Amino acid sequence: MVFGSAEGLEPVVRAAYLARLGVDALPPSADALLRVVQRHAERVPYETLWIPAGERWSTDPVEAAERIALAGRGGYCYHLNGALGLLLSSLGYTVHGHVGGVQAGHHDPNARGNHVVLTVTGLPTDTNPSGDWYVDQGLGDALHEPLPLTPGVYRQEPFELVLGRASEQEWTLTHDPAGGFRSMTWTTGPALWSDFAAQHAWLSTSPESGFVRVPMAERRDATGVDVIRGLVLSRVGAGAFTAEPITRRSLWFEVLADVFDLRFQASPLGYREQLWRAVNQKHRAWAASQV
Repeated sequence: MVFGSAEGLEPVVRAAYLARLGVDALPPSADALLRVVQRHAERVPYETLWIPAGERWSTDPVEAAERIALAGRGGYCYHLNGALGLLLSSLGYTVHGHVGGVQAGHHDPNARGNHVVLTVTGLPTDTNPSGDWYVDQGLGDALHEPLPLTPGVYRQEPFELVLGRASEQEWTLTHDPAGGFRSMTWTTGPALWSDFAAQHAWLSTSPESGFVRVPMAERRDATGVDVIRGLVLSRVGAGAFTAEPITRRSLWFEVLADVFDLRFQASPLGYREQLWRAVNQKHRAWAASQV
């Protein structure tokens, strides 16, 4: 998968996308890439609230970019990295997509394809002479900025991340023990969107999927990550806390708007009520399981 001009964004979508990020359309450079990726982490949430609301999103990166730019939504890895790849390509970057597999805790031999990874090439710097960069906005709490595609230990507060080679054809990112998953491995070859179809269907519809069981949103910044799982808001990193469940409908939607920039202004009539009922039901099931 190479994000080329044939997959580019409509001008109105690109303009709205850049406006949401608060960045200008600058020529490709390592500094400009850093700025786009940081703003993406800070302003476009990793979120799965479309699942309990009864929506069935595809992995189409054009559709994902339109939702982000025009409807104020986010998504999970296929949506965030797919849309970001198109945006970067439209700005002149050379962007590649790869098949990844996230290991949440124990080793999952079926993880391949549950994640899409981006790399950007052709941007050498004094500290990264190869010009190859690992870009990933689809891991929720992990990266706030790109990493040089060079083995090493990288500090992105509050986490320590380790990037290494699993083999000649594979890279592995090992997350901090305080992070939301254990590791993610990806292959260096190009991906096709069809490589992710089966995993996307399972992740977004199976009763066994964590995304189906627990509605959530995350927003990464330079010092930590804000997270809401069901009705419980928390923060990891600077200012860490875990709040009591938010049981008032209006306050829950205020938190989604103020903390995660999720306002649902483009959603159909009745969307909020369906989402609120579904999240409450899942929270009650979770609370009962803790007794």
